[in-house]
Amino acid sequence: MKIFLVLAAVNAFLSVALGAFGAHGLEGKIPEKYIQIWEKGVTYQMFHAGGLFVIAFLADKLPEAGLIPTAGWIMLTGIILFSGSLYVLALTQISVLGAITPLGGIAFLASWVMIIIAAVKYL
Repeated sequence: MKIFLVLAAVNAFLSVALGAFGAHGLEGKIPEKYIQIWEKGVTYQMFHAGGLFVIAFLADKLPEAGLIPTAGWIMLTGIILFSGSLYVLALTQISVLGAITPLGGIAFLASWVMIIIAAVKYL
């Protein structure tokens, strides 16, 4: 599906841009601990941008697998919750925001399980 190809490319772009910002714009401005948290957000955003690329191609290959688009929306939600919460945590250093991150992790896991189920069922 075209929407997931676009979302994948946008998230890959943002991951590169946010990674560069973290490396150059945040260096010396926030403690190293929070730079590492920022980098974790960037890493998981890029991994799951790749996942969105996979979903884009599977959605075209397996149009009968309704799980694939659902997995894509859940994966996007995971990116927003997981990486987004880490970015906000790194910038604000408000530790309670870290409680949101596992919800994004659960969304990532759920989306990958949906892809597994679709692959077993339709490939």
